[in-house]
Amino acid sequence: MVQKAKILLVDDRPENLLALEAILSALDQTLVRASSGEEALKALLTDDFAVILLDVQMPGMDGFETAAHIKRRERTRDIPIIFLTAINHGPHHTFRGYAAGAVDYISKPFDPWVLRAKVSVFVDLYMKNVQLREQAALLRLQLEGGQAAEQQPGGPDEEGEPETPGLLVELSARLAAVEEQAEVLTKQLDGTADTATAATAAHLERKLGGLRRALDALDPGTGGDPSQQVPSQN
Repeated sequence: MVQKAKILLVDDRPENLLALEAILSALDQTLVRASSGEEALKALLTDDFAVILLDVQMPGMDGFETAAHIKRRERTRDIPIIFLTAINHGPHHTFRGYAAGAVDYISKPFDPWVLRAKVSVFVDLYMKNVQLREQAALLRLQLEGGQAAEQQPGGPDEEGEPETPGLLVELSARLAAVEEQAEVLTKQLDGTADTATAATAAHLERKLGGLRRALDALDPGTGGDPSQQVPSQN
């Protein structure tokens, strides 16, 4: 079953939430409603989200205050926030949105195609990060398993060869697939993405580079079967 990303929609007006759901339903992701800043913060306590669409004008805790709370929490500080507002108070108001941690600031009425495209970019970045975390977890398990095998008599197989190279090749192949998808996404963003989106993509590339270097460090070397070597992509 393919994992779906969660998108948090925050607006105090039900008709606005319904409109957002209609626009974003084509992305085939999980849409989560919140009718207030407090409700949004509660949802963020338990679930991970790819992006947050946050209305600025809300009674009680407004969008700016909600964003400030989100950015103060370690768990949620890196979630992209797109501010939505029906009131345009000029550059100062927009700057306040970016200062609160937003990656984008869109005035209503907005172009549904543009909004859907922007959200889609962050969903793609989120899914790449999920894949990267899965590869890192698999690598950690492999390392732990290899260390345990070395500590046990007969840890290597009967021919004296360690059991790790084949699994390292599998890990490298999975990582290569993620690297290829990330490269395609970066090319799509090149010259069109805003600074915050480009920075998020660059962060993903750095993570991929770190994991690739870790795998290369575990290369069994020239003493094993060349067909079982982990290909270097530095």
